[in-house]
Amino acid sequence: MAAQLALPLPASVSVPAPAGAGAPGPVPLVIGLDVSLSCTGVAGRGWAEAIHSGRLTGHERLAHQLTEMQSFYRHAELVVIEGAAYSRALQRGHDELAAIRWMVRHDLWRRQIPYAVVPPDNRTIFATGRARWTGETPAQVKGRVRDEVQRRYGVECTGPGRYDQADASVLAEMGLAHLGHPGAALPPTHTRALAGVDWPERSDA
Repeated sequence: MAAQLALPLPASVSVPAPAGAGAPGPVPLVIGLDVSLSCTGVAGRGWAEAIHSGRLTGHERLAHQLTEMQSFYRHAELVVIEGAAYSRALQRGHDELAAIRWMVRHDLWRRQIPYAVVPPDNRTIFATGRARWTGETPAQVKGRVRDEVQRRYGVECTGPGRYDQADASVLAEMGLAHLGHPGAALPPTHTRALAGVDWPERSDA
């Protein structure tokens, strides 16, 4: 059974700024997306969700994932998407995964919603300060990211899509930090990840 469509989100949310935050005024609606065929993580300031495709396949799965993502980002001022892990380019289903990623980008372009694509390593660096942790498996590193999301931003990511939710939360916080609304005070070891992202040109600059 297809998941119920999410309710539309407001265009902006007023959130108390943390100490040392840059830009005054309402916090813009920035959406983070960890796009996947089976479980897509989607997040904004203070919340995270997972979009599951269940037993859907082929065109029905693509349509379902895109429609569900649209319900979250259609009013967004910036969308931050996790880029492809090119070391896994030959994984099974990579063609279809590339398709849904580009379907999202094209839809954002069509709607004139600015977006940025963040390399996976940059997402991990922003969350933990490093891209790799010696002696730890990828799953353990994902656990670190999830723990940091809860500790720094108060977003609890649980259930089967917990790592996808956490990744999306980090992406959203990267976008907000780029726009001058950091959710936490981070050291340079973490914020250096922002410099490695090709951010869209800001119309308010």
